[in-house]
Amino acid sequence: MPIIVQKYGGSSVADIEKIKAIAGKLKARREAGYDLVVIVSAMAGTTDALLSLAHQISDAPQKRELDMLLTTGERTTMALLSMALNDLGIPAISFTGSQSGIITNDSHVNARIIEVRPWRVRDELEKGKIVIIAGFQGVSYKREVTTLGRGGSDTTAVAMAAALGAEACEIYSDVDGVFSGDPRVVEQAKKLREIDYEEMQELSECGAKVLNAQAVEFARRAQIPIDALSTFGGGSGTRVMEISGGGDAGGRVAGVAGQRNLAVISLRNGTPVLLASLLQFLADADAAALEAGLSGGTARAVACLDNVHGIEGFRERLALRFGGENISVDTTSLGRVTVVGKDIGREACLVGRASEALAGIGVSASALHMERNRFSFLVERASLDAAVRAVHGALLG
Repeated sequence: MPIIVQKYGGSSVADIEKIKAIAGKLKARREAGYDLVVIVSAMAGTTDALLSLAHQISDAPQKRELDMLLTTGERTTMALLSMALNDLGIPAISFTGSQSGIITNDSHVNARIIEVRPWRVRDELEKGKIVIIAGFQGVSYKREVTTLGRGGSDTTAVAMAAALGAEACEIYSDVDGVFSGDPRVVEQAKKLREIDYEEMQELSECGAKVLNAQAVEFARRAQIPIDALSTFGGGSGTRVMEISGGGDAGGRVAGVAGQRNLAVISLRNGTPVLLASLLQFLADADAAALEAGLSGGTARAVACLDNVHGIEGFRERLALRFGGENISVDTTSLGRVTVVGKDIGREACLVGRASEALAGIGVSASALHMERNRFSFLVERASLDAAVRAVHGALLG
């Protein structure tokens, strides 16, 4: 039978009733003639609760021990869903990331998948079972438990779909697909029927939470289409795929994203060597550097903190490495507005219209950053939602 890989996010498995409802959906899909592999996240709020426990013990918990702790969330969900299916008379079995053959590099907290060996998964599918896999986790080549970073269950799903030669990879969440802006922020946001891999990856890297950026990159390399769907809404969703010339967002702009969880790190008496050292530090700390440069003797970097667990420990390590008197770390003042679309970084008129829209609502924008498929502004964090709405209105109506 054709294989379908599905992934359910934390809000989709938030409580026992939702888990039972998903089991009912899977039963119907199985009876329609499909082999199913299902990737699950931790129940909503579980990962944050586990992180809170860790930080009650330590300001800077060891990454290895964090991985051991955080992977328990997905293991809980996978076992509960398997129990629910078996109670419905549908044979099912649950696997951890390591049991399902997810092999990663040796990086804790933000590991990358290097290989998938789905032998046990295939064996159980051949026995007629639905296979439930804990997302967000794997095992390193050193046999250490690892996690894949925020949103890593998406990556698990795409990697498993590629390894199994699945007919489809379906990512389920509480929104019906990908929108031109966060519908909770932008009332006029438009749902996209389809979007190109590159555009989706850029949006994900810049704050859109529908899909994980690493998962989209993996899908693009493997040429696996992703269907972003609503768990219980029954909408048409959005297909992420290779599209010549970009997606269907009504022009060259695919979407506008806002990003909050940023740190602006400034080094006094900066030099190119110091800036390079700072960027290496950020990479080692799993704080993705979004922008960096030298100006007036100061080296500055803007970093995303989504995979930094423990900001106080992060500050302490920065001060120890570069000297507390030389460095400042601002994690509260700034947000980033990013416009994404194929080749829009070359369109000065779009940058001008976005700048005028921000000025029109009294938002001061700084640090314009341009790349081939996107451009972005730094704004005051308190004004971020208003800025996203204004830019979206100016460029997408």
